[in-house]
Amino acid sequence: MASSGLDDYFMSAFEDKLLAKMPEKEADHLTPATRLLEKKREMTEVEQALQSTKDDFHVKMESLQQRREELERKEQQLKDSLLKFDKFLKENDSKRARAIKKTKDEEELARQKEREIVRLQNEIDQLEDMVDQQAHKIQRFKVYREYMERVLEYSQEFDEIREIIARYDTLKTTRQDLLEKEHKNQDTIESEKADLMKFTEEKNNEILSYNNQLAQLQTRLEKAQSTAVKWESEWTRIQTTAAKKTLMLGQIKMATHNLFTLINKHLQRKIPANEAVDTLLQLDKIQTFIKDLTEITHDIQRRESAAVPNMQLLAV
Repeated sequence: MASSGLDDYFMSAFEDKLLAKMPEKEADHLTPATRLLEKKREMTEVEQALQSTKDDFHVKMESLQQRREELERKEQQLKDSLLKFDKFLKENDSKRARAIKKTKDEEELARQKEREIVRLQNEIDQLEDMVDQQAHKIQRFKVYREYMERVLEYSQEFDEIREIIARYDTLKTTRQDLLEKEHKNQDTIESEKADLMKFTEEKNNEILSYNNQLAQLQTRLEKAQSTAVKWESEWTRIQTTAAKKTLMLGQIKMATHNLFTLINKHLQRKIPANEAVDTLLQLDKIQTFIKDLTEITHDIQRRESAAVPNMQLLAV
């Protein structure tokens, strides 16, 4: 439960601060001192988040300490009770059996408390490890926020990082839903076709077999024709539904094409004829572009890290 809560917290922090804008060149307008101040500000935010987690941890530690002291007090009371009980046994042997049972119960309770102390200590150790892990995770996720902010700098369609993430999630989910619905519709169509063919075949066989009873079978023929009309109406409805889904798929392809065009405009690259109509190929190109930007971001970070010692020397 605690692990899930911390995961939700850091995931929220990651989404709010995810990735950074990437300039066309290496931020020539920022001095090394300015970049250092920015890094210090980010480190301060991370330290504040860690300090908040540590404060919660200390509060729980104080609560555990109070419980430990309470257990020690109860243990001392139990020892005093055992001494009095031993004197009581010597004075009244008739109550010996009942006193022994009570003593065993109290000893078992004491053992349970000891086990509880051990369990709580283990929880403390686990929480300490969790705090360290989350601190490393925060530091690792900072690169994604810087990357997205740099991507946003080149976008004319989006104003916030959340809009880019939401657009991607929407396109991905919609595409998956459409694929699933298309598969289901295809299965339904095939099933309905098979049923219709089977039904028509059965009725034709009946007409051929009972042709000498044409007057009697005329009513059944009319019923079969009515049923066929019903299935044809159902088939028309299914085709109409499929057309709507196809329209929605076209809208998704258009959105993918817009994002693909934006990337090619940024790269100053002419779109080949085969890529202009292949949505899956466009999505592959978009993914490749994102991976390239990630590598460039890592390279910028390494350069900034290498520039810090030189800046410190200049400051001296």
